[in-house]
Amino acid sequence: MRRIFGAKKTAVSMPTLDETNDRLNSRGDKTDEKIRALDEQLAKYKEQIKKTRPGPAQDAIKRRALQVLKQRKLYESQREQLYQQQYNIEQTRFTVDSVKDTVSSVQALKAASKEMKTAFKKNKELDISYIENMQDEMFDMMDMANEINEAMGRSYAIPDDVDESDLMAELDALEADLAVEDAGKEGPSYLQEPDLDLPAVPSKEQERAQAAEPLRT
Repeated sequence: MRRIFGAKKTAVSMPTLDETNDRLNSRGDKTDEKIRALDEQLAKYKEQIKKTRPGPAQDAIKRRALQVLKQRKLYESQREQLYQQQYNIEQTRFTVDSVKDTVSSVQALKAASKEMKTAFKKNKELDISYIENMQDEMFDMMDMANEINEAMGRSYAIPDDVDESDLMAELDALEADLAVEDAGKEGPSYLQEPDLDLPAVPSKEQERAQAAEPLRT
């Protein structure tokens, strides 16, 4: 049956960006190791060229060193290609992550919008008309409370229609009456002692001095 219809092909999983990046890193590390090994060989050839006299032996060493140098240039070129591929992979992964984050953000905003719509529909407290009416009622009740406090704070002894000028006139009259009463308590003027500026009574020593003055003359 397999010969007629053929065997079922197994699905091959596509490599991810992370797997590709890891594989490129591994290849780059191996290339770096090869370059370091060639650098060590070139250093040895350089020392040998310094120690060898010019001639066929030195020329042979230079040819080997030249081959190693060409190989090193090849590995460097490969390493630059790997660097460029890694850069492209990093840029692609950044773009993919940005797209995923954007999708997640949009989904979160969509869910939040749905919740807000449901909340506005179910809760009448979020209706702007309801809030405005409640505010108006609060203002009316505050005005009523202020009027009640003013009414409760009124004095029953003082009428509301009393003029301030009348109160000042009554106060002046009261002060005048108090002044008359104070004057009556002191008695009539003819019974009060006059305020006379009389000389002081001389002392006995002053009388003796005055009596001795005619005898001296």
